[in-house]
Amino acid sequence: MGSKRYSCRVMPVFTKELEFETHGKGTYEISHEVEKLVSLSAIRSGTVTVFVKHTSASLVLMENADPSARHDLQAFFDRLVPEDTHYFTHTYEGADDMPSHIRVALTRSSEVIPINEYRMMLGTWQGIFLFEHRSAPHSRRIVVTVMGDS
Repeated sequence: MGSKRYSCRVMPVFTKELEFETHGKGTYEISHEVEKLVSLSAIRSGTVTVFVKHTSASLVLMENADPSARHDLQAFFDRLVPEDTHYFTHTYEGADDMPSHIRVALTRSSEVIPINEYRMMLGTWQGIFLFEHRSAPHSRRIVVTVMGDS
């Protein structure tokens, strides 16, 4: 019996951490900063993963043309998970503490977007948004990992 030979090709991976300052609840578009890293990575075809390193902020793909869509999203979450709810016991950091954790659980902490010809393949009106769930300003860290063929 002959032995089998397997070849393994190493796929290029590029990782960078970004920091964003928020000014309280709301959505903050980060598409352009992620796109710059995709370009810098020199990955022609593959995927970019965007990950937020927090339990009170999340990521969403959302319409980036009309700000009223993002305002409506925020208003919906304020009604869905209201602050000062009497049965929440995790309130160490204030009335928005537990609601922010629940909002993260209902959204996402990462997004994966395909890349083709060195660019993200977002739809015409799609943007990547950091979704801040806390009322106070925060510094948020985002990890961007690009992998594929160069």
